[in-house]
Amino acid sequence: MFVLLPFITLGQYHLTGKVINQADKKPVANASVFLSNATAGAKTNEDGSYEIMGVRSGQYELVVSIIGYDTYRQTLLVNRDMVLPDIEIVPKAIALKEVDIRPDPNRERNYRMFKDEFLGQSDYAKECKILNSDMLDIHYDEQSRQLTASSFDFIEIENKALGYKIKYLLTQFTRDYRTGLLFYEGSALFEELPDQKAQRRWQKARLKVYNGSSMHFLRSVIANRITEDKFKVFRLVRKLNPEYNGSGRKYLETLYKTPLTTSDFVKTTDDKGLFALEFEDCLSIARGDLSTNIIFEKPYSLFDNNGVFLDPASVTFEGDWGKNRMAELLPVDYYPQ
Repeated sequence: MFVLLPFITLGQYHLTGKVINQADKKPVANASVFLSNATAGAKTNEDGSYEIMGVRSGQYELVVSIIGYDTYRQTLLVNRDMVLPDIEIVPKAIALKEVDIRPDPNRERNYRMFKDEFLGQSDYAKECKILNSDMLDIHYDEQSRQLTASSFDFIEIENKALGYKIKYLLTQFTRDYRTGLLFYEGSALFEELPDQKAQRRWQKARLKVYNGSSMHFLRSVIANRITEDKFKVFRLVRKLNPEYNGSGRKYLETLYKTPLTTSDFVKTTDDKGLFALEFEDCLSIARGDLSTNIIFEKPYSLFDNNGVFLDPASVTFEGDWGKNRMAELLPVDYYPQ
């Protein structure tokens, strides 16, 4: 039986633990301990202890970061108050060698390309700024037409459209201009910007971004509210066009007009708070003027109570969801007021 949980039952929990140096087992003070892509985080005390309050149930990536140590990551399913085992972080091994440093003559061009793809080109993106671009390693391969990037440390993004400062550790970014595909992943910590006068404007902007988003849709699925929240889900059958030779239509598509129910494409899992999006064909999602196709790259895609896909590479978005970039990113613990 498919069990749906209304949002009102989602609890808030707190996490406690301690961070120590793996080499000498001594506590590590002033380390950042946070849940990636959320607003929940803390600093360790002198004894290495930390406490993260107000965590909504769901699956997160727990991140520990401090200068001089390798970044620590751990997948964590939160559905109760938790006392975590001691986290041992590893001091960075620093090897000095002679290097030949040469300026990249295409750095400015590559950075402009990266900003357009990473932040986006929407009205929200116009109010976003990367404060420390020197943390980025960007490369464009002329032959493969691929733009790749990563960051040496956290890049800081000021989003004055939504009222967040985001610290983002970019682990992988790839924009393939031949196929049109974009993929990026990393760890993010959201902080509220302090301007109290702008709070009302930011709340309205956040709600506008949230409505019709993938997060909104998945939460509506969990709460059994896709009809009330004005979503419609259809079956989209896509097959390779046998006459495709590099030009013209690559796929032949048939869209079935009978709306699907949640039981047609969502399954429960053995883990409390985790669900699986699964369907033999593609899904077409519509809400008002917004429309998105979900293409499954794997047999199923897991998502949690927060309405977040755990493996972004398991699905591809075509349409409105595929146009969203960092400028439209909300923390996973955002809920409309």
